[in-house]
Amino acid sequence: MATFVDRVVLHVSAGNGGHGVASVKREKFKPLGGPDGGNGGRGGSVVVAVDPQATTLLDYHHTPHRRAENGRPGAGDERNGADGADLVLPVPEGTVVKDGNGDVVADLVGHDASVVLARGGRGGLGNKALASARRKAPGFALLGEPGEDLDVVLELKSLADVALIGFPSAGKSSLVSVVSAAKPKIADYPFTTLVPNLGVVTAGSARFTIADVPGLIPGASEGKGLGLEFLRHVERCSVLVHVVDCATLEPGRDPLTDLDVIEAELSAYVTDDSLGGRPLSERTRIVVLNKADVPEARDLAEMVRPMLEERGLEVFVVSAVAHTGLKELTFALARHVAEARAELEAAVVERPRIVVRPKAVDDSGFHVRRENTSDGELFRVLGERPTRWVRQTDFSNDEAVGYLADRLSRLGVEEALLKAGAVAGSTVLIGPEDNAVVFDWEPTMSSGAELLSGPRGTDVRLEDYGRKTRGEKREEFHARKDAQTAARDELAAERRAGQWSGPDSED
Repeated sequence: MATFVDRVVLHVSAGNGGHGVASVKREKFKPLGGPDGGNGGRGGSVVVAVDPQATTLLDYHHTPHRRAENGRPGAGDERNGADGADLVLPVPEGTVVKDGNGDVVADLVGHDASVVLARGGRGGLGNKALASARRKAPGFALLGEPGEDLDVVLELKSLADVALIGFPSAGKSSLVSVVSAAKPKIADYPFTTLVPNLGVVTAGSARFTIADVPGLIPGASEGKGLGLEFLRHVERCSVLVHVVDCATLEPGRDPLTDLDVIEAELSAYVTDDSLGGRPLSERTRIVVLNKADVPEARDLAEMVRPMLEERGLEVFVVSAVAHTGLKELTFALARHVAEARAELEAAVVERPRIVVRPKAVDDSGFHVRRENTSDGELFRVLGERPTRWVRQTDFSNDEAVGYLADRLSRLGVEEALLKAGAVAGSTVLIGPEDNAVVFDWEPTMSSGAELLSGPRGTDVRLEDYGRKTRGEKREEFHARKDAQTAARDELAAERRAGQWSGPDSED
């Protein structure tokens, strides 16, 4: 069972926004008090943050699917839904986040480093927020937006000053165990070390970290053995130490050949330029001829030492078992680390330039693209606002569809479609190619409110059209009474004149 994982593919999903609600306030003696629907809550976002207690990505190896909490829907009486809680994923310091295309999204270095991977969807507005002077009682609400959904790659690159590299069983773990307090597993068979081991070394007043990288073999940069999996842990190290086994009995192995093979693998490994890393071949390199406690190994080390120094390499003959030559090695490493740190601090750090790009006056925020497909000609409307509006629309509600049509018309979508050559009945798609909404476009879509029972956004039960004032009611009453009096007087006059006829009389 794996205990150390330094690369995982993570599937993250942000929370969906809560739906708004359409509600009408009802109280005693006031059954229709106006709209009071609340807004939906925002969906939770997925955040990756550095945690000093985390040392591996093992948790995400077992459970790679992570989802944030959804926002709660709104309710009546102007009650807004609660926001969904953000999902914070702790990772070790030095984790690099990449998208599906391999581009670096963030390099999390620092105790407070974090990045938002997927943002939660917005909550939909309730009919209370949609009410206006022209739309006094909306009978619809907006839907919550879906949260972002994406796949990312997490890669852990250890933060160490010195990296010990070399063939398997060269004595790297033994060297780490004697120069630091780290206690890695040590055995006499190849590939004993399966995970990078980190240790803290103290040399006088200097302190630095040292990493034991699992053994490299020929072809490691191409994926052979375990080398490719752990060469990424060398990218952040400023000093590379070649640990050479001078007591090996394998045929075809000698210190010079081993060094040439590892150097070739380091040169072939391509560092991530987006992180600002230098090629491994340009790092400070030191050669450690190990296992000098064996007489034959010490003789071999003394023989090849002048040859390595002719190459401009600093060479140390040590024995991790006998603890010889370690003091000189640690102080030399401390000196190189100090030089590397001073060089890094002296480097001119270019401050990020803030570029302000104001929105153009004629920028409508969308554009119409005419496409010819196997199914015929269509027109695709692309833009953040039209796409968001379509996602928020409840297409089972005619009033909501009319509201969407009004918004698109005010934005200028209908005019842009006419300029692009769209005619009545043309196929119009709004949104991205993988998730678009299809319409059969009609140029008069914005005037479809007459198909409703009343003006869009109104309720005839709440309107006061036709309410008469007290004076108007009094005048109407007196006029009705005067008409009745006049009718009675006319009837009495006809009776006196003998012109009145009852129901049984003949004409």
